[in-house]
Amino acid sequence: MRKVQYIDKEEMELAKSLEVEEWASDLTKKEKKRYQEYARSSLTKQKRINIRMTERDLKKIQAKAIEEGLPYQSLISMLIHKYNEGKVSVQEWHNQGTQRLVDKSGSR
Repeated sequence: MRKVQYIDKEEMELAKSLEVEEWASDLTKKEKKRYQEYARSSLTKQKRINIRMTERDLKKIQAKAIEEGLPYQSLISMLIHKYNEGKVSVQEWHNQGTQRLVDKSGSR
């Protein structure tokens, strides 16, 4: 397990106070249960979508998924998730008028 790095002394004190349970919720049990259910529902609920793409692109994605050892739908979902989390961005190629995905770490 990695040792936690704190930003400053105040953050370290806050973390320690949380660990020793100095904080108490003012929510009723009913409210707490309702918010837990909201969180659980929003984090686990999956929706089906339809995407139109060229057959060539689909075949390439399926081949890449096989190389990675996972279902192609999971690969597509993972790419969408990375985009939503800001780990991948879309940059325009100004001189070609096309778009590309760029990993924020600098790799493509």
